[in-house]
Amino acid sequence: MDLISKYNIQAPRYTSYPTVPYWSNAMDEATWKTHIQQAFIKYNTEGISLYIHLPYCESLCTYCACNTRITINHKVEVPYIESLLMEWQLYLNQFSGKPLIKEIHLGGGTPTFFSPEHLTFLLSTILSTANVASNHDFSFEGHPANTTNNHLQALFHLGFKRVSFGIQDFNEKVQDTINRYQTLEEVKTVTEQARKIGYTSINFDLVYGLPYQTTTSITDTITKIILLKPERIAFYSYAHVPWLKPGQRKYSEMDLPTDSYKRNLYEVGKKLFAEAGYLDIGMDHFALPNDALFQAFRNQSLHRNFMGYTTNTTKLLIGLGCSSISDTWDGFAQNVKTVEAYRTMVANGHFPIFKGHALTPEDLIRREHILALMCKHETILDACYFESKDKFEALMEDELITIEDNKLIITETGKLFLRNICLAYDKRYWMKVPQGNIFSTTA
Repeated sequence: MDLISKYNIQAPRYTSYPTVPYWSNAMDEATWKTHIQQAFIKYNTEGISLYIHLPYCESLCTYCACNTRITINHKVEVPYIESLLMEWQLYLNQFSGKPLIKEIHLGGGTPTFFSPEHLTFLLSTILSTANVASNHDFSFEGHPANTTNNHLQALFHLGFKRVSFGIQDFNEKVQDTINRYQTLEEVKTVTEQARKIGYTSINFDLVYGLPYQTTTSITDTITKIILLKPERIAFYSYAHVPWLKPGQRKYSEMDLPTDSYKRNLYEVGKKLFAEAGYLDIGMDHFALPNDALFQAFRNQSLHRNFMGYTTNTTKLLIGLGCSSISDTWDGFAQNVKTVEAYRTMVANGHFPIFKGHALTPEDLIRREHILALMCKHETILDACYFESKDKFEALMEDELITIEDNKLIITETGKLFLRNICLAYDKRYWMKVPQGNIFSTTA
């Protein structure tokens, strides 16, 4: 608990480096086109990733920090899909050949807000313009309460074999406070349907540190979901950022567990996962030994990008939809966040980006270090280490890292402080330490 108290600070989650608040180089449309053209030539043969942001939800989950649009009007589906396809065409216009798609992820929002028919139209249109890698990995996020058998069937026929269901907690008081409802029976039904259809990997998202959450409620939730044997479990730390997401002001800090109690919730969950045969990948992710995520971690091919952990290492990621982020490996660009601005820009034939960053040679080196720490829990020593040696020595004193054979290696205790260890490599952060609230806390 002394370490938790010491290291419980605001820090990035490192789905990129530099992190978004530290993007500094202007990325106008002409520059972005050049990045796309060059990245396609360099990386298309290994396959590209495609993230599609579907922002709509019928109700607001108050704990959520994602970019969403709340509506019960499903007439918004077709116009938004039309805009997505317009944006995809803008990228096709920059590609010098047919793209090879290795990975697709549908995020949101609630992707299953969209009807199976509309999702089929969107995805089949995109896939008709591309080749699909033989080892492709297509996945989507589904709400257990509205993901139908037709959704599962339609996406499976398009090549989707992996699905992630957001559960968070089954406790009624917690669900009422965060305005997120799904029953155990709904989760059981949709999980069994997915397995019967042929989905090979099912992930459950849980969150610890929610308002009114207790060790009893988290134990009850985990005990129930373990019986369904999902291949993967993401056990996320609740990020309390009401200055960014006003919906979180439905409750106050007084309703949240203390830092020490929140850490205890994590330890309880981790112990239950271990007893059930789940292995710790790091950064709140657990998987069964035969799942591809753990296999990738074991053979050191695990990758991390704006979609989180992935088994596919792709250096060109195209993000479609409002707020999506694209990555050419040496450049980032984020789309405008509102649906209206997004649709207007693509309708006028413009890439809907509003900010970006061109990575410097040093950025690229530090990006590799942070990626290695996140995915392999080790990295080689070089000038970046010696430049910040005082920070690493402090981490060594607390036994979070060790130095062996010219490598920095994260200890078992250090895995709990992965973001803090990566922070030591984050030169842009230390050049301008943020004032006020920018990131969520690490504990």
